[in-house]
Amino acid sequence: MENLHIAATATSPEIDFRFDQNQLSITGESYPENAAAFYAPIIQSLNAYLALCESAEITVDIALSYFNSSSTKMLFSIFDALDLAAGAGNKVLLNWYHDDEDETILEFGQELQADFTAIDIAYCPVSAQ
Repeated sequence: MENLHIAATATSPEIDFRFDQNQLSITGESYPENAAAFYAPIIQSLNAYLALCESAEITVDIALSYFNSSSTKMLFSIFDALDLAAGAGNKVLLNWYHDDEDETILEFGQELQADFTAIDIAYCPVSAQ
């Protein structure tokens, strides 16, 4: 399976899915003009990768400093796919990076734990630089 890398832009995050290493990363800000169009190929690649996983240990690093409501919907599609993979016997660790002073991003991550119970979520505060 070919890895997926999409460079960050002013309105979309960096996507660095290293399928060969079971390392997935989304970093930056996410408010693309058309979130569904931006995320569709990402979700398609993720689903193809997850279909091949058996007892894999998958690490997901999410470090988004901002995302809009349409991006939230797409992120939920990603987390849903990961939750299903975890429920099917894979180990999924989600590292949720957030500014240590940003309660909104932290609370969103905490809500994920309630919605996607098969995923192990670690909250990783980072200091603003």
